Amino acid sequence: MTSTPPPSRPSGLDPEIAARLKRGADGLVPAIAQQYDTGEVLMLGWMDDEALHRTLTTGRCTYWSRSRQEYWVKGDTSGHFQHVKSVALDCDADTVLVQVDQVGAACHTGARTCFDADVLHDVAHGEAHDVSHDELLRNADSGVPARDQ
Repeated sequence: MTSTPPPSRPSGLDPEIAARLKRGADGLVPAIAQQYDTGEVLMLGWMDDEALHRTLTTGRCTYWSRSRQEYWVKGDTSGHFQHVKSVALDCDADTVLVQVDQVGAACHTGARTCFDADVLHDVAHGEAHDVSHDELLRNADSGVPARDQ
């Protein structure tokens, strides 16, 4: 099974945007979904030109499913919608940042975010330890690691 979106499927993406994108060999770019008002990183999905076009024009995140080989709109089956607030390319134009207003869980597991609440390694202190998700959120704006609070 390949992860390449159907090459015959036309895209309505603006040609100027399409020309800027640096896609992987599979024609996809990673798309990071971030909560627009808190900065919380919610999930990582994959987009081709058409998924990006649909995201930009509908105001709802559309991704390419590498396992199902089809487009999917976040929330169509779960009810956990991502309402798009802004879309930006990174400096290399090889990653899309989609700032959204997330309704419900972002992760298919039912969690708010797809990323672990546990810190795998504390670079500042050279040790691994656990920090709760609440601690991370509480201290995100202070710039001080949660264990130093």
